[in-house]
Amino acid sequence: MALDTDGFALIDLPPTSAEVLASYEDLPVDAYMGHGTRYKKFSQYRLSAARDGAGWDFERLPHRDYTAYRKFNPVGGGKRRTYLPVAVDFTPLIDAGARSLGLDRSEDWQINLHQNRTCAAPGRPGPLTPEGVHHDGHEFVMIGVLRRERIAGGETRLWRPDAPQPFWTGVIGPDQAVLLDDRAIAHDVTDVVAAGDEPGHRDIFIVAFSRWSEKWYGDEHDAAALTDSES
Repeated sequence: MALDTDGFALIDLPPTSAEVLASYEDLPVDAYMGHGTRYKKFSQYRLSAARDGAGWDFERLPHRDYTAYRKFNPVGGGKRRTYLPVAVDFTPLIDAGARSLGLDRSEDWQINLHQNRTCAAPGRPGPLTPEGVHHDGHEFVMIGVLRRERIAGGETRLWRPDAPQPFWTGVIGPDQAVLLDDRAIAHDVTDVVAAGDEPGHRDIFIVAFSRWSEKWYGDEHDAAALTDSES
């Protein structure tokens, strides 16, 4: 399937391995985003079209700090963010998104993979998008939800440029993902809150897809992101 005329699609994810689910218990706190409620690891890959004519081959890239432009992320952009690399294999989940997007197979693609847990406790919500309504700056974005444990909220909202209200709002359930045309629509997610008297959490992964030729990886990209002064 491809994205619909609104620039997004919902897909069901293939089964998630027990190893991937267990790895969320070992995420360190994100020192840059989430006010102590977010836990995170990060890795990057190069994708090349596989010989089967449909799938993708994954090359894990040497680990680097994460850099983003302030014009896309006024909270976390314009600085180096140091994260541990993702320790488990998300490629079957990523491949499902890449196939559904129908990526151009004449080019290689670079992806950023973010593994995030956001926690909420009674009286302490977990902010999911501290940067507010935003684009990530890539061609496509995939947001996959693996677990929602003892939480409410976490509504994904999709926005057309300069619109006063989102054109779509919904909760992405476990084992689902939303695929976005990141250049056509912006997005945000409402805070998660504890659904009862016990803490809860939301476990997700985010994949940002960019053409390799656009150089979202390496020294050149980092230098441009770190000198970006737009907010």
